[in-house]
Amino acid sequence: MASVTSPVAFQEFCPLYYLLNAIPTKVQKGFRSIVVYLTALDTNGDYIAVGSSIGMLYLYCRHLNQMKKYNFEGKCESITFVKLLSCFDDLVALGTASGRVAVFQLVSSLPGRNKQLRRFDVAGIHKSSITALAWSPNGMKLFSGDDKGKIVYSALDLDQGVCNSSLVLEEPSSIVQLDYSHKVLLVSTLQRTLLFYTEEKAVKQVGTQPRK
Repeated sequence: MASVTSPVAFQEFCPLYYLLNAIPTKVQKGFRSIVVYLTALDTNGDYIAVGSSIGMLYLYCRHLNQMKKYNFEGKCESITFVKLLSCFDDLVALGTASGRVAVFQLVSSLPGRNKQLRRFDVAGIHKSSITALAWSPNGMKLFSGDDKGKIVYSALDLDQGVCNSSLVLEEPSSIVQLDYSHKVLLVSTLQRTLLFYTEEKAVKQVGTQPRK
């Protein structure tokens, strides 16, 4: 006889003050004091990544209880999306309001792992706000989508320090979600959901009716 599962009880937890207290509420830019807004979030078993309105990524290591900061060089602009990945190396991808995408290969204290912080840039294809990012499980592929419907595929060679990017799909409405598994990219836009088969470059729509 099948056992009856007990209902799931939702529990409210207190704010993560140890994390929030490590992020400034304001920064000084010349004579101006600028309020810092938290704009993007992703978590895994090792890190909590928080993007901000000043272009700074705050990365909290859960094992060491340490906060580190990463940013784009040059113009400060809001980070709109962050995506963590733990594979052989720890990776974090972030996108901004103007369409910049960068990947940071994090330093690890474990033997045989990466010992020097490295950054890869997805150059010049996106021209508008990044709304979605998706990793392949091995960290060799990154997909990025923006609010104009463009989806870019970036191939990362971590050993050679190379990132090659190309436009693979363009939809008529904003990308709202991406997920990748086994050579298939799941894409959701404001109008429809589809499967993009990366080897065949084929598109299969999920369902028949457009979203309203």
